[in-house]
Amino acid sequence: MDLEPLPEDWATAVAIVAHPDDMEYGAAGAVARWTAQGKRVVYVLVTDGEAGISSMDPLEVGPLRRAEQVAACNVVGVADVEFLGLPDGLLVEGLELRSAFCASIRRHQPDVVLSINFRDSWGGPSWNHVDHRAVGRSLLDAVRDAANPWIFPDAGVAWDGVRFVAFSGSPQPTHGVDITDTFDAAVESLACHAVYLGNLSGEMSSPADFLRGPAVSAGTALGVDLAATFEVIG
Repeated sequence: MDLEPLPEDWATAVAIVAHPDDMEYGAAGAVARWTAQGKRVVYVLVTDGEAGISSMDPLEVGPLRRAEQVAACNVVGVADVEFLGLPDGLLVEGLELRSAFCASIRRHQPDVVLSINFRDSWGGPSWNHVDHRAVGRSLLDAVRDAANPWIFPDAGVAWDGVRFVAFSGSPQPTHGVDITDTFDAAVESLACHAVYLGNLSGEMSSPADFLRGPAVSAGTALGVDLAATFEVIG
């Protein structure tokens, strides 16, 4: 695997993901690097992740996971966090998501849009979450929608300034970001999701263990100690 350095000559990014913790499982180290450079990164959470803990009532889980996401954002320098409040586990690729994402893109006018893997799998037998697939595919359409003033005209002034969309965790990575100096922040950010992590087992329950292996492999491909990977489209 060979990776190109992800371009960093931009000022604003919007990350649109399905659940609290989606950005923390792989991309937070890159975000910490970018905010330290003075870049503005906005997070848009499509759901509250309320259906993500089978042993707890979603009405209890939702507010807890919102709070954990805000704490995780604080660690990596993200001050702007929005929650769309759509139902966890029930997202469907289509007009509702396209309209909501188009409005976010037009409102924040990003140079770059970030998200998580939208492919059918993670590169092996593990099937990707329906919400990740629905969000990512709708997001690609929404970037084009945002540039067209005749599509969703009530969603704000058209914005055609998005240079590319970068998806973390993809089984088809194209670019990497050096996170050698921000890996600890990535671990701390993921650790903020304490309620969620406390209901997991194995490697996924340990932020450092889960993040280090892929970061080392990506670093080798990029020629640095530790890296985050992205599939860049656009």
